[in-house]
Amino acid sequence: MDAGLISMRYARALLKFSIQQKQEELVYSEMLTLAKSYIDVPKLHFLLEHPVLEAEEKEKMIITATGGEPSLTTRRFISLVLAEGREKYLQFIANSYVTLYRRHKNFISGKLITATAVSESTEEKMKQMVERRTNGKVEFETLIDPEIIGGFILEYDTYRLDASVSNQLRQIMLQLKRV
Repeated sequence: MDAGLISMRYARALLKFSIQQKQEELVYSEMLTLAKSYIDVPKLHFLLEHPVLEAEEKEKMIITATGGEPSLTTRRFISLVLAEGREKYLQFIANSYVTLYRRHKNFISGKLITATAVSESTEEKMKQMVERRTNGKVEFETLIDPEIIGGFILEYDTYRLDASVSNQLRQIMLQLKRV
C-alpha cells in the first residue's frame, strides 16, 4: 500500500479522535515536535524500523521524540501505530496530521523576508494584513536576507509580493535593456 495513503488515513483518524477529545491543539503541538525530531535526529527513522528493537523500546523513543510527556490521545495513538506495525510511516503521519490540522483550523503559512530585522509591531501589522485578506490564521516566519538591499518580500499561500529594492533595481535594468 502507498505510504502517503496510509499516513493520511492514520492522520485523519488521529485528527478526528483528537477533536472528539478536545485535544487537537495539544496533539498538533506533539506532532510538530515529532516531525521536527525526525529532522533533528536522522537516525530515528532507521531505529524505529529496526526489526530487533522491542516495541517497548520503540515506544519510549517515540514518546521522547514527541516531547517527553505526550497526551493520553497521543500515547494511545502511538500504541496503535506500534500494534499495527506502522511505525515506519510515523514521520509521514505526523506531517500529514500537521497539514490536516492547519487546513481544519484555516492556518496559512506565511513568510516575511526583509533586509534587516523588523520590529514586532511591523511584523504583527503584516500578519494582520494577511489574516484580513485570507480570513485565516497566519503562522508567520520572518527571515533576514541582506541581498534584497531594502524593502520586503511577503509570501503566503500562492501569493508573493516582492517589494524589495533588489527587485526594483532588476526591473529598472530590464527596462533599460529594452530601450
